[in-house]
Amino acid sequence: MLTTVFTIANQKGGVGKTTTAVNLAAALAEKKIHTLLVDLDPQANATSAVGVEKQAGRSLYGPLHGDGSAFEMITPTAYEHLALIPSEEDLAAAEIELAQMDNYLMKLHGVLEPVRQSNGYRAIIIDCPPALGLLSMNSLAAADLLLITLQCEYLALEGLGQILRNVERLRNAHINDHLELGGVVMTMFDSRTNLAKQVVDEVKQHLPDKIFRTVIPRSVRLSEAPSFGKPIFAYDPHGQGAAAYRALAAEAIERFGLKSPGE
Repeated sequence: MLTTVFTIANQKGGVGKTTTAVNLAAALAEKKIHTLLVDLDPQANATSAVGVEKQAGRSLYGPLHGDGSAFEMITPTAYEHLALIPSEEDLAAAEIELAQMDNYLMKLHGVLEPVRQSNGYRAIIIDCPPALGLLSMNSLAAADLLLITLQCEYLALEGLGQILRNVERLRNAHINDHLELGGVVMTMFDSRTNLAKQVVDEVKQHLPDKIFRTVIPRSVRLSEAPSFGKPIFAYDPHGQGAAAYRALAAEAIERFGLKSPGE
């Protein structure tokens, strides 16, 4: 069983990045695909969204500094086949401290590589901070595939080019030769507005082979679920948000060849 590492990134906040990381991970786990969610955002929203409390010393802050391993930070969740490496506020300091280290863009790669090589997980999904700082750049250096969440609103495409240029820089500098854009997930889609449809159509024109067919609707339930410490499948399993993320997971399984053991 080969492990695929995904990073979910966008330098803008409020575009459904963490919602997608949490619910895609949970949807894959629901399909019995062993999945590890890595919370790399010091705000720890992904951690609380799966019902795990922030705890000092329980993040990748120590391992990034050579203190302990990623294995020691893996925490079970209430959901079968879904594990978590939590985040905490100390990770905010890593943004500054990484810059003073040798080979600073490869630190996360080195920390996660033993987990990848263990083949304990079919998918590792990294939730990045909402900025293209050193933590996000480390996640790009550690990943096989980048998934970008784009809000179905005006100016959504502005940051897309910036992220893709960073991918090219990492590849051209041979920091991560095999990093590819896995796909673009359109989020907060409001079918009542022409603007949402226009933004989706524009992304289809620019990246026809990369945009996912599934669009994530604007949903009060999706917004509420994290405050209850639950993925959407535990909070509103029969709603449109759950249906959309199940469809996105099915598309990801097909696109990236993800299968549960025995399939």
